[in-house]
Order: sequence, then C-alpha cells, then structure tokens
Amino acid sequence: MSSSEEDAENDAPSSHTSTSRRKRLLSGALEAGPRKKAVVQDPLVHHGRHFGRAVHAFCNVQTLIINGIVRMGEDEREESLTAEERREHAVFRELLRLVPGLEKRIMESSEEEVIGIADLIQKGANGARADDTKGIKSAVIDWITPMGQALNPHIPRNVKSGRGFNHERTGALLCPAGLDWSNTEIKTKLISGEVQVAGDQWPLMLYANYTYDPEDPWNGLLRSGLLVNAFKHTFTSPSSVDQEPKATRSGNARIHGMRFVTKASLAYVATQVRFSLMSAQVFSRTDLATDSERFYNSVMELLEDPEEKDEVDQLMRWWNRQVFPIYADPERLPSKDSALARIREKRAAYKELQNNAGGGAVLGGSGSTN
Repeated sequence: MSSSEEDAENDAPSSHTSTSRRKRLLSGALEAGPRKKAVVQDPLVHHGRHFGRAVHAFCNVQTLIINGIVRMGEDEREESLTAEERREHAVFRELLRLVPGLEKRIMESSEEEVIGIADLIQKGANGARADDTKGIKSAVIDWITPMGQALNPHIPRNVKSGRGFNHERTGALLCPAGLDWSNTEIKTKLISGEVQVAGDQWPLMLYANYTYDPEDPWNGLLRSGLLVNAFKHTFTSPSSVDQEPKATRSGNARIHGMRFVTKASLAYVATQVRFSLMSAQVFSRTDLATDSERFYNSVMELLEDPEEKDEVDQLMRWWNRQVFPIYADPERLPSKDSALARIREKRAAYKELQNNAGGGAVLGGSGSTN
C-alpha cells in the first residue's frame, strides 16, 4: 500500500469508529449537560435598582457616598449646608436606610472598596433604567392607541424614529403645556426644531385627560392615565395595568418592600414616559435634545417645594389610592354602625363620664357603666 493510500485509509473513519462516534453524539445529546454555575448577583446591585427608581434616578453614586462620608466625619450641622447639599445628604441618608448594613460597611472600608460599593449600586440603578426604558418603549404604544382604533401612521413597538413631533399622536402628548398643538405654525416649528423644548417645559401628557388649565396649572398635573399605566408596569407588574387595583403588592414594589409612591418614583416614571414618546434612540442624562435630567430635576423641585406641600400631599394620596389601595388613607374612619365604631363611641362616653365625675367609673364589657 502506498503512503498516500495508507494516509487516506488512516484519515477515513472505519465503520466501527463511525458507529461509536454516532453513539457518543446521540448519548451526549440526550443526557443532561454539566450544570452551569449559578450567577449570584451582589445584593448591592439589587438595592441599586430600587434606589434608581424610587430615590434618585440620575445620581452619581460614587460622589454621593464620598461626600456623605466626608459630612459624617466632619459632623456638619444641617443648617450650615446649602439647599443643594441638604438635598444631596437627604438622598445619601435614604440610601443608607435602603441598604441594610451599608453605613457600617462603608465606614469600615478602604477608599478603593468604597468605590467598588458605589459602582455596584450604580450598576443596579443603570440596569433598572435600561430595562424600564426598553419595556415602556413597547408598552406605551398600546396605551396611546385609542380603543378599537389604530395609529395612523402605524408606530412599531420597538422603533423610535417615527415618534416625537414627527407623529400626530405623540406630538400632541409631547406638546408643551401652554402651546396649541392644533396651531399649524406652532406644530411646524416643533417638528422642524425651530422651537426647542427645554426639560422644564412640561408636556401635556403629564395632565389628566391631557388638558392644561393656565389659570390653575395644578389641576390634573401628574395625574394622567398614561403615567398610572407606566407606574404599574414598572412597580407592580405589566399585567396589573389592565386590572383593577388589588390589595396585594407584586413585582418590583413587593420585592423591595415598597408600600407607597415616592416623589422620586413619580418623577422617574414621568421621565421614562416622556422619553418613550420621543424619537431619540438612547436614554442619556447628557442628551440636550431630550433634556431628561433637567426634566426629572424640575419635577422633583416642585414635589419637594415646601410652599407646594398641600398640593403635593393631595397628589401623593391620590397616587397611593391608584397603586397601593390597601395602604392608602390608613387613618380612615371605621364604617358607621360597625362594632369598631360602637367600641370607640363607648370609649369616648366613658372618658367623658370620668372627666365629669372625677373618675371611679368602670367600662363594662356589656356596654354598661357601674
């Protein structure tokens, strides 16, 4: 046999080798493969997701923690801080409250370790924002499509280019309050970009029924159905959007023990919805076209303004009734003629009797006094 023939024979698999290989392949395909090692996410990433959604969306966590440590070490009095520093320190204290054991951990860590801690929290916040941006981008198309109708032209759920002022529906929702979208001249300037919309020029989509009253700008503000849908989608569950509010919590709210709507969570959802209606492709805090960070901060400034406390308190009560009905109005009076109401009536009568008679009366279990 020639060398070439010998090589060819050696290269060609024998029938026995071929059969064995097929058996091994079949066997390997039908057997369970090696288990993958479970990827354990650092709890700081988990807490960072909720921090970004419910405490502060655009925070530089590393700077926040380092500045917070410095203030704690110097024991600065709050009155010596500027308004901006007080807001920042309040966010820092909320972060410490949110993450169990964080204060002890950072105070015992080196500077390099502190930076690592901050990076993990930042990773969680950024990841949650990216997930929510993706989810709301698709879902918002369903929410803005009139029942039983279709958008004209059609807007794909995963495409942004046809949104913004380029589309009649999204343009009307993004039109700044105080401007008339039906005015051809205004519409043309918004579409062409001749009129630039800053982040603190709030769109009609924030208002109930998308209606703005210049004489009463608080009327319906931050009460639109679009915002309620997005909040439920983000914090309870996507399926809860089309269902009646339930007594139980689920989704992200339940995971993080969230029992009420925070001001930051409301501003966060408003920011996400506003971006989802725009044609911009990437959510970026430094994007001057969308001006998302300025929008978020302007909403937060209103909600944290002491001068607006009464209106804000009413707004937050309204929101809690929409999303967390079991926890809303915990001080509500008991139903009339209920056993609880009767017990309280008897207790009040007993106290009045004691006050008038100087004591000595005993409240009887049967409802009589002796």
